[in-house]
Amino acid sequence: MALKWGAVVVAAVSATLFMSSNIIVGILEGREELPLAFNLATIAISAVGVVVAVMAEMYNRVVGRLNALAEFVAARLNEVDAHTGDRNAGFVEGYLLSHGDEPGAVVPFNQRPARRMGVVDD
Repeated sequence: MALKWGAVVVAAVSATLFMSSNIIVGILEGREELPLAFNLATIAISAVGVVVAVMAEMYNRVVGRLNALAEFVAARLNEVDAHTGDRNAGFVEGYLLSHGDEPGAVVPFNQRPARRMGVVDD
């Protein structure tokens, strides 16, 4: 937030400097103008200040929306988790209890037959 308001102040001061200096020089000196480099510098500083202020505001809004979206998704996931629960826990426990504590039989694999190498006739 400080960046945005700092950029606004810089742009306002630069625009005020541009306007007041050109008015003062025009009134005091007649038809004389300030150097072109001074005028372009103050205009450029004002433009950059405005762009930085707008970008800082957009960044703050995007961050706010992303935070709100993250909070909404987290709340929704918590709600879905609380609603769903662990419905399969009873099924798994019942299945394990019905089959007892004895381990299953271990059946070895059959040995592989020797690999046959065929002769290719041409």
